Amino acid sequence: MGLLDFIASYNLQEISFAAKTIILQEGNKAKYIYFVKKGCLRMWLNNRDTDITTQFFFEGSAIASLESLLKDEASDYTIETIEACSLFVMSRQDFLFFKETDESFKIWLDGIILERFFYYSKHLVSYLRTKPYERYIELLHKHPEILQRIPQHYIASYLGITPVSLSRIRSRK
Repeated sequence: MGLLDFIASYNLQEISFAAKTIILQEGNKAKYIYFVKKGCLRMWLNNRDTDITTQFFFEGSAIASLESLLKDEASDYTIETIEACSLFVMSRQDFLFFKETDESFKIWLDGIILERFFYYSKHLVSYLRTKPYERYIELLHKHPEILQRIPQHYIASYLGITPVSLSRIRSRK
């Protein structure tokens, strides 16, 4: 069963957002978790006036600043649509209620938290061990949808390089 089938039982509201819409601003508290029906989004943070993209989310993904949502603290991340999106929305209140009362939701959430942890661990190791060219080739093989749907400057930000460096890497291939 896919994520969208799983969340269908929670009778969530579906909301549409235009491309380039910020749905959570860094420094604000997360009030919602979103489930992507259509479109793609990115999670990013600002470091000295430079956007650093940490992850992309596509159809069938759940996206939220989980730490902010769980701890009711300011988010370290901004969440922004890249394409026009259709998202199912669950309020923080409902999220916390289901987390405490619904065993299948809790199991799902535990899986999401572990998946995020493993994702960020591998991403960090990749930054420490590999050169930008190798990160690009790995991205090309493991996540070709990113290269097809995401603007180059966001991909460069995700890889930790400038758009000019990404252009050079792409011309080497």
